[in-house]
Amino acid sequence: MAGSVFDIEHALGLLELRPPFGKRDVQQARRSLAKRWHPDLAPPGKQFEHERHLKGINEAADRLEKLAEDSHGGEVTATAVKVNAAAARAAREEAGRRAYENEQATRDRAKHDPFGSRTPDHSVVHRYARCVSYPEWGVGNVTGVYFTGEGDEILQFARVSFHLGVRTVPAGTLQFVDFSKPDPGAERVQRFMTAAQHAMAEGEFKVAAKRLLYARDADPANAAVLRMLTVALLQADDLPAAGRAVRDWLRAEGERPAPHRFAARIYEAQGANLQAEESAARVVRLTPADGAAWARLGRLRLRLHDRQGALEALERGMQLDPTVEGLLDLALAAHLAGDIGRQVDACLQATRLADGATRRTGAGESSGTDVQDGDEPPAGVTPELRARAWSRYAHALARTDRTTDALAAADRALDLAPEDREVRHLRDRLRERLPRELQPAG
Repeated sequence: MAGSVFDIEHALGLLELRPPFGKRDVQQARRSLAKRWHPDLAPPGKQFEHERHLKGINEAADRLEKLAEDSHGGEVTATAVKVNAAAARAAREEAGRRAYENEQATRDRAKHDPFGSRTPDHSVVHRYARCVSYPEWGVGNVTGVYFTGEGDEILQFARVSFHLGVRTVPAGTLQFVDFSKPDPGAERVQRFMTAAQHAMAEGEFKVAAKRLLYARDADPANAAVLRMLTVALLQADDLPAAGRAVRDWLRAEGERPAPHRFAARIYEAQGANLQAEESAARVVRLTPADGAAWARLGRLRLRLHDRQGALEALERGMQLDPTVEGLLDLALAAHLAGDIGRQVDACLQATRLADGATRRTGAGESSGTDVQDGDEPPAGVTPELRARAWSRYAHALARTDRTTDALAAADRALDLAPEDREVRHLRDRLRERLPRELQPAG
């Protein structure tokens, strides 16, 4: 808009404002439209239109904020808008007349005009159109097409009347509707997927799932649609429908690990541990270097009472990607298998990982309770998880003859969770097990 005739009506149209208005009204409109027209929300191939439109919104907001600051009382009245608009129209008409006389043979503006003409084609006004960036708005009537700026900075936008109200949209995002012809399947898929993405960004997963069902009906074998539908139904806690969607996804992309990973998660949430274990096993066959997949497989095998299989899977997972939760699951599997040494070692590694430090070692095996100064837990490790790791470590040591080490671990667990009655009771029992020391003679 810099260097051109400032038309306040065009600026108000871009910001979807009506007079009278103040600086605060302009700021609120700018923030709202910046979220709506952010390039990250643009459908494929429309990022440039979003960027240009957002730039025009910001330039118009800057001019309107300055105008509001300079106005009496900090508010621009409807009368002031009419006067400014009339002057802008007169100046624009004069500039247009001179430009037409001097450059009649040129068509520089045509390359910026998605409608293919130097001046707006008024035959498109009142035709039905939809905005491809927001297909959920439905079909609306184009009430006007406008230009702002000069040269390469020309911005073309349209005012479209939808059922939810009048919206200002970049002209390049308009798609005119011919009701005499059905929409191609690919266009319907893209339209419903874009609408579903907006719904998911707002946390409306049930709405997103409904829109994706229409996309799936348009192209039942579209893997991208089936993947997004599975995610939306899972987030909406509709597990039976999510199970059906993931089975459709498996038929389309059964050679990839992603659908099997989601299938394992959905079956586990449904309590179908056998089917979940089978899906998790397929994931590790497809991605043998995925530590998290091995950990999930081990946890599912624990639920199926396959102790040896759980130990093997959990050990493989912890070698690839050790986590506190995975090490505690490994300790549980070792405990159920009766391997106390492996249980103690897994709990020790869990405490080290939870505290984010390498322990100092003395003669023989260290108890792991000597923490270096300045240690910080890694990201994602909560105080509750640290306390649970130390509690499990104390209980594991209590099964051995290392009473002093077990007592030190129990003290550390109580430092992290003073209200843990189970650990407090364990500490009392460990103190009773300590050998009595003879006092030296006076």
